Amino acid sequence: MNSDIQRARDALHAIPPDIPRDDWHRVGRAAIACGLSIDEIDQWSAPASNYRGRRDVESAFRTITPDGKTGPGTLFHIASEHGWRNGAAVSFSAPIPPPKSASAINPLDVWNRCEPATAVQPYIVSKQGAPDGLRVVPAGDRLRIAGESMAGALVVPIACNGKLSSLQFITPTKTAERLKARGKKSKLNLPGCRMDGWHVVGQLAPGGTAYICEGIGQAWACNKATGCAAVVAFGWGRVRAVAESLRQRDTSARLVVVPDVGKEADAETIARSVGATFVQMPDGWPNNSDVNDLMQRDGIEAVAAVLASAREPVKPEPRFKLLSTDDLRALPPLQWRVRGVLPATGLAAIYGPSASGKSFLGFDLAAHVAEGRRWFGCRVESAPVVYCALEGEAGFKLRAAAWEDFQGHKLPAGLQMILQSFDVTEPQDVQDLAAVVPTGAVVIIDTLNRAAPGCDENSSVDMGLIIEAAKCLQRLTGGLVVLVHHSGKDSAKGLRGHSSLFAALDAVLEVSRNGDSREWRIAKSKDDADGIARPFKLEVVPLGFDGYGDAVTSCVIAPDTAAAEMRRVIPPKSGNQKVLWDGLCEMLACAEICRPADAPESLPPDTPAVRLEMAIDTLRERLACDAKRKTERTQQGLTGLQSKGLIRIDGGYVWLV
Repeated sequence: MNSDIQRARDALHAIPPDIPRDDWHRVGRAAIACGLSIDEIDQWSAPASNYRGRRDVESAFRTITPDGKTGPGTLFHIASEHGWRNGAAVSFSAPIPPPKSASAINPLDVWNRCEPATAVQPYIVSKQGAPDGLRVVPAGDRLRIAGESMAGALVVPIACNGKLSSLQFITPTKTAERLKARGKKSKLNLPGCRMDGWHVVGQLAPGGTAYICEGIGQAWACNKATGCAAVVAFGWGRVRAVAESLRQRDTSARLVVVPDVGKEADAETIARSVGATFVQMPDGWPNNSDVNDLMQRDGIEAVAAVLASAREPVKPEPRFKLLSTDDLRALPPLQWRVRGVLPATGLAAIYGPSASGKSFLGFDLAAHVAEGRRWFGCRVESAPVVYCALEGEAGFKLRAAAWEDFQGHKLPAGLQMILQSFDVTEPQDVQDLAAVVPTGAVVIIDTLNRAAPGCDENSSVDMGLIIEAAKCLQRLTGGLVVLVHHSGKDSAKGLRGHSSLFAALDAVLEVSRNGDSREWRIAKSKDDADGIARPFKLEVVPLGFDGYGDAVTSCVIAPDTAAAEMRRVIPPKSGNQKVLWDGLCEMLACAEICRPADAPESLPPDTPAVRLEMAIDTLRERLACDAKRKTERTQQGLTGLQSKGLIRIDGGYVWLV
């Protein structure tokens, strides 16, 4: 049994581990069929340039059993294709179970059999290197790797914390040619040993410089040019791990990553992650050229110049940016979609009880935004609108016809409808919806309940999913998402469901109804005054007759001017607001009716207005409070007057409503 296991192990290590992944997995399955463990497959895989780590090996083979479809013969067949020879194949009457322990070749035993290298060793001569710390496999030694004798190979030790972990064999010229002819590398690692550690040319000094290279040829060039330590990582795939280990050992060391041509970008990434610098070969060298090639062509001074030009990796933009008060003042002004009502981007909601007219209001809002026309006297910045009618969708054809008849023209082309159902908590639905929404559009979802079937609106978890889905849709579209929602059983408590929804919204319009009287009110505005209300009514629009002769009608939104007159607010009778109201009325009585050149569009014709700054400076002196707080109290009082509908503040001007 042990001889069969050793034979399988020898065959495995005759196969190069950096073969294509499908072949690598096939070899691993065959190795398990021969009784080898995942540990041994991992040891065999580790030297490969495409090695992804122990976890990847475990993931690839944890479900593979010795009695799988891939048999032991596959391993020996593939090994023979790579030059392995060990007599006739052995037939197994039954799969061999994995052994309790499997010993690899002891690197110390091999090292002790080798002879010290000399300066005339061919590879050392060809690379202008030095024999220090290296050995050579003696003639007649029994060690064979990949079907080739290692006699005459230069041996480079791989050690970590003074412990020898493995050996690299740089094969003699003729052996290297045979290996390359078979598609194999001329530098071979000791089978069955983990590549833990590195090899150092020179002496690592605390806080000193260390050049990190792929191979010993580059390390010789770096050490010869600078006198500093050069660390051999044994393959580019191990450079990051070696750099990380060196940084952990010495946080003050000056680490320099020395890549071959074509690997500079990866070198910069590694250098950035470990706090190192990196170098770059001069222009004009072909891919995979290195500093040893540079030394042999242009001399050691050229290498020294390259190493002296080591550069810091470009630092990525910090994730968080600190803003000063000057930065805040320089930020662009808030962009409104409907001035003072809805922002251009973010999350908003229109909510109210059933039959309050919230869907009609949402549709009217959509048409005005798509058209860029004032809505209830508020300035509108036009944008594409996508209205998702998920509730009462059959009646939207009539609503569209009624709106066109009432307004006397067609709905704007920028307003488009979606009548298909979807679930905002399904990521794919959100992705698919965002794919058809124009960038920067307003998306109105009517209603939230129909867009999140199966969710418990009172659950913080479910409501969190709904909010995150709406935010995701907003991020993907770059515009405003408006949710049409119901109020709760107690309308005084606001939106139906968990309170986290109200907190997550940038703007909220509350729709209420008292008999035939309706109004919408700004229940929340993160960036402007709330409490402003506008009464409206539903106008019935006749649309003809159906096939039975019955009248077909629908409704449209219209401002309720009569209600607006009835609910005119009484001016304040006491307190700071009374003082400010009286003072502002006096100022406006003396103001010119001539419209200022920079007046906002919302200022009605023939309406006197004064600059807000001037009003604050004048009115603050009327207040009987601490001088340091007069400006603050004045601003608060004016905001209160606006929320009551007595004054309007816009574009740096103030006037009476």
